[in-house]
Amino acid sequence: MARLPLARPPAQAAQALLADHLVVSKADRKLYLMQDGQVMRSYDIAMGARWDEGAKQSEGDERTPEGDYRIDWRNPQSVAHLSLHISYPDAADQARAVQGGFDPGGNIMIHGLPNGWGAIGALHLSANWTDGCIAVTNSEMREIWARTPDGTPITIAAHWTPET
Repeated sequence: MARLPLARPPAQAAQALLADHLVVSKADRKLYLMQDGQVMRSYDIAMGARWDEGAKQSEGDERTPEGDYRIDWRNPQSVAHLSLHISYPDAADQARAVQGGFDPGGNIMIHGLPNGWGAIGALHLSANWTDGCIAVTNSEMREIWARTPDGTPITIAAHWTPET
């Protein structure tokens, strides 16, 4: 029996599942996985409790940063179900903090629910409960983890609408 060729070689098929950019729209409370400028998948998110008061400025302000960053490392053993670190603060954030005389904070992540709380699932969306991080359900976090390589750019915007 003759074998039919695959539509794509396996390496290309795997690459097609990976995001090449993440975008967060704070106003819409959405995280988008992008590839070649197209939305692959979107997720509802929870953010910092004061997400709507502008970009993160200082440690403990409960705001989610805004700007262009990268996913620069991952933690499979975090206090929340998996976490991808966002490269905040960048040089501009640090300079602004020095000029203002405050600590810019850091350790901003995309993560699942706190360990032991996974059963609440999407109920976590009823409040913005993080200290500035971006939170999704645990099953969504597993998907994001698998589809987001280290080094992936992430844009966090006050408002962003995908092109249709």
